[in-house]
Amino acid sequence: MIIHSIIQKSQLEEANRLDAEYFVANQFFKKYYLGSEIVDFVQYGTSKYLNEDKLGYPTLRLNEFENYFIKEPEKFCDLITEGVFRNLELKEGDILICRTNGNPKLVGKSAIVMEDKPYAYASYLFRVRTKSEKINSATLLTYLHSSYGRAEIEKNMMISNQTNFSPARFRLIRIPMFDGELQREITLSTQDAYKLSNNAIKFYQQAEDLLLEELGISDFEIPQDLTYVVSFSEFENANRIDSDYFQPKYELLISKIKNQVANNLLEVFQNISPDFKPKSDETYKYVELANINSSIGTIDGFSEVLGGEAPSRAKRILKTGDVITSSVEGSLEKVALVDSEQDGFLASTGFFQFRSSQVLPEVLLVLARSIVFQMQIQKETAGTILTAVPKEAIRNIKVPILSRSIQQKIADLVRKSHEARKKSKQLLEEAKSKVEEMIENGRKN
Repeated sequence: MIIHSIIQKSQLEEANRLDAEYFVANQFFKKYYLGSEIVDFVQYGTSKYLNEDKLGYPTLRLNEFENYFIKEPEKFCDLITEGVFRNLELKEGDILICRTNGNPKLVGKSAIVMEDKPYAYASYLFRVRTKSEKINSATLLTYLHSSYGRAEIEKNMMISNQTNFSPARFRLIRIPMFDGELQREITLSTQDAYKLSNNAIKFYQQAEDLLLEELGISDFEIPQDLTYVVSFSEFENANRIDSDYFQPKYELLISKIKNQVANNLLEVFQNISPDFKPKSDETYKYVELANINSSIGTIDGFSEVLGGEAPSRAKRILKTGDVITSSVEGSLEKVALVDSEQDGFLASTGFFQFRSSQVLPEVLLVLARSIVFQMQIQKETAGTILTAVPKEAIRNIKVPILSRSIQQKIADLVRKSHEARKKSKQLLEEAKSKVEEMIENGRKN
């Protein structure tokens, strides 16, 4: 049976679109607002250059969207005035939306500001404030994350070299009229999820603090030596002549680790080889760097791929208790513990995959995300032009061995962190289900 729609010429002119998919009859909901009707305020971010040297004002990017919420910016901008910053400063209830990206799946991605934050934001984001008498921020955010909201976003995207979902396109999307009781329920769920998300970060930070305290490096300060002297024999032993490799900060950290019981990494961790071959007719849940929650070390998503269509780098099968760490320079902080729900997932060769019989998985996670591991891996890749960390680079990394009692305390805190994170996600999923159920019921009535 042929499905067709009859479109008026005026509709073609108004939308400035000719593709048939855009004009397929929309039966999602009978009563709705247009985006233009619920918007009280819309604003682009700054297009000025961002730095990693903590100069100027903290500036939020898409990288700092974490599920429905935002985290602390990693980059700063010192090219805007205080007046511009104050104009961009984020306020409670703001919704940030990604307007353009090379990956169409990220365009239209959104996050909510749950409390006033002294952050600006980048120009490929825009923020929206809603007319609260029509829809509150939490409900709009939940709708945008729903399958129906996503369909509206994709319908109104402008496709070119880089997909675009501008404020002008946002004003065209259809937003159901949600009743006040449902909006209140969604707001409460979002607030509870935010508290749990913050608790997850707090518990994880306590675990890392305990690790560093036990190693005697909780107050470790990275020296900023402008000059340093290295003997010729050190050049010969390292087979390196680049100055970055010999920065005193690395040796200082390693000397502190050696004060503990410490072994070479491969004596403590098993480095799993990526030799799995997906079966062409089976469907796999595939994990990439983008699926890693770098705040507390969890795998927060996956994509489903048919084995025959999987990327050539999809050669790892994950097991419960594995810790995967990025091997791609520039994203070394992407480290995660494999949960029982992710057993059997397929993963990219963009990770190292570690197991250990001497170190609890949760402790392995905290070690791999801490300066203990991160600074040592940075040393091995310093001064190179490699985009990936070579397997040989991890041989020289020193790993401290903690007592079982301390390991257990660290593991307990990580489990509390990950449990809080799981409950937070569950609340948000339940809220999204309520939105979708309301829309489904509206279609049937």
